[in-house]
Order: sequence, then C-alpha cells, then structure tokens
Amino acid sequence: MKISTLVAVSALLLGACAGGAAAGEKQYGPGVTDTEIKIGQTVPYSGPASAFSSYGRVMTGYFQMLNESGGINGRKVNLISLDNAFSPPKAIEQTRKLVDDDGVLAEVGTVGTVPNVAVQKYLNQNKVPQVFISAGGRRFNDPQNFPWTVPFYPPFEMEGATFGKFILKNMPNAKIAVLYQNDDYGKDYLTGLKTGLGADGAAKIVAEAPYELSYPTVDSEVLKLKASGADTLIYFATPKFAAQAIKKANELNWKPAQFLASPVNSIQGVLTPAGLDNVQGAYTTQFTKQASDPAWAEDAEVKAYVAFMKKWAPNDSPNDFIALSGYINAQAIAKGIQRCGDNLTRENLLAQATSFNKERVGMLLPGIELTNSKDNYAPYRSLRMAIFEKTSWKLLEE
Repeated sequence: MKISTLVAVSALLLGACAGGAAAGEKQYGPGVTDTEIKIGQTVPYSGPASAFSSYGRVMTGYFQMLNESGGINGRKVNLISLDNAFSPPKAIEQTRKLVDDDGVLAEVGTVGTVPNVAVQKYLNQNKVPQVFISAGGRRFNDPQNFPWTVPFYPPFEMEGATFGKFILKNMPNAKIAVLYQNDDYGKDYLTGLKTGLGADGAAKIVAEAPYELSYPTVDSEVLKLKASGADTLIYFATPKFAAQAIKKANELNWKPAQFLASPVNSIQGVLTPAGLDNVQGAYTTQFTKQASDPAWAEDAEVKAYVAFMKKWAPNDSPNDFIALSGYINAQAIAKGIQRCGDNLTRENLLAQATSFNKERVGMLLPGIELTNSKDNYAPYRSLRMAIFEKTSWKLLEE
C-alpha cells in the first residue's frame, strides 16, 4: 500500500469529530495553539524494561506521519517522548518536566505499571490527563479516586482470568506454577488468574514465585517452581525476566505447558531471545491481528501497518507486539484528540477519551471494539487465546 493511501486510511480511522466546541469557538488548554498540540509521555528507552522502547518509537512515528498529512484538525501534534528507565524517581522527574517545563496538554500512552503508578497521584492532583496509558492494572480504572487516569491496555485481571478459564476447560488436571513481578502488575494478573480458576480451581496453583525488578536474574525462582512438580508455568513478568525464565526452564529440561501474559508475548522482544524452540506450543492472549500470520497477509489493515512501519519505524519489526501496541495506542490517542475539535482543554480531552462507543482502530481483531464510559474507563471487554507454532502466534477457535 502506498504511504499516501496509508495516510488517507489513518485519517478515516480518526473518525468524525464529536463533542468539540461550537463552530467558531476555540477553547485551549496548556500546550495548545492554532497550529500545535503539545502532548508528552515517558517510555523505558533504557533500564530493565527497555524492550518496551519500540513502543515509543512507533508512537512517535505515527504522529510524524499524521503531521506530514496535516496533523489533527489542522494542528500539528508535538509528541515529546522521554526516557523513564522503568524507574519511579526517573518517571516522576520526567513527568514533572513534561508538565512544568514543556507545558503539555496531557501525558499520553506512558508505558508500564511502575512508571504510571509513580506519577498517577501527581497528575491527578494537578488535573493533568493521564490518557490511554499502556498499563492494565486495577488502580488505573478508578474514576472515583483517580478521575484523570484513563487506561488503554486490556485489564490485567481480565487477562489473568482468561488464562484461568482456559486452563479449567482444557487442562482440568493442571498443576500450575506462577512467576510474577512483586508489584501491582504481577499481583493483578495473579488475582485475575485465581478468579478465573474459581474457588476450587485455585487449588491447582501449587507454587508461586514473586521477584523484584532489581533482581539480576530469576534463576532461583524458576528452580523453586520446577521443584514444586508443576506441569504448567505462567509468566506474569516483564520482557527481560520472561526471556530469562523461559531459557532457564529449558536448561533444567523442564517442559511445562507455558502461558505468557500479553506484555511478554513479543516474538522479537522476548521469544527470539529466549529461543523459539523453547516456546513451541506456548499460549497467550491476543486482541490484535498479527503481521506475521499468513491468515492476515492480504488484510488491508495489515498492509497499511507494514507500510507504516517500513517508512516511519524502519528499525523496528512489524512482527513485534510491543511495536504494534504503540501503533494501536497512538491511533486511539489521535482519535481522542480529534474528537475534541477546537475545544482542546484538559477537561474535554478527558471527556472524549472516556466516551468511546464501539470504536475501532487499525489492527484490532474482528469483534474487538473500544467502549468506555465515565463510570468504567477500561476500553476492552474481551480477549482471544492463541498458541505459538513455529515462528508465529495462531489464534485458537473460540
């Protein structure tokens, strides 16, 4: 697909303007002029979760593409993307810079539970939208206590529950071991898993091993889990530790059924470093099409995405789920901004970002739509299970 066609498609994906100021009226918040909309984010370009860096590069490329075609409602979008190193102090420092020094309208699409937890209170106290963040923790869908925080990633508890229900149905005798990050991220996943397994099914969990982000490796945790006699291993981790754990299990000649949370199902960021032979038959959840899946080879959205990546993020792979999540997030952010029209205030951006109704963006699976409300900010309602075969994820029949 030609890039000119891609730009046209992207413009269509932004949808019709809704909820803006009346014709002729303009209302601007910080970072907005007649020609510019300044927004910001932080991404772990370095540190223990640097595998997420492709997300930021793709999102930056997306807004560059939109700007080349005229921006949004005639305004260029200036996305300032800073490194948070997946460190709470660094995230706070960089977010304060975005708000106090750069004067952004909103913080958008910041990736990771740890950085978003660190800045959530500050942004809410200052009534700065923390919009469509790439984190699915329960605390990010709390309109009553954190009204300025709007999640975009599917809820971690929902994904954990999806695993639990799948295991109950398909592996009723499973003995489950869980490796999880010892923070809100890992704990929300674990809570969801236990919910999905039900009161009786939770007894199937024979071992749990938490780890800290500061750990150099999770080798001892994997040893503990193997010793439990488990035949099913679930990774509620971040990319570095998931790759380590997969490799360690193989070194121990442990061959459990494996379940990878979606943040660690990236072929480029996790599976390839871990060894593709070590993840054959592994399971994950999906809500997106996959550029590497031959089933989507002639799909118009996939072709548009591949063309976009070739021009705007040439050093990143279209087959990397982390990169793809940046592409999907950027579209949703652009859609929220576009819906504001000329009423580009922080209050209206929050209103538009929390009133999606069966919206679609490019690369979502058929049947997956974005719907949220002022009472429930989470936009996803369902996920699909997939299995890893040879070099790609394959959707399972529902």
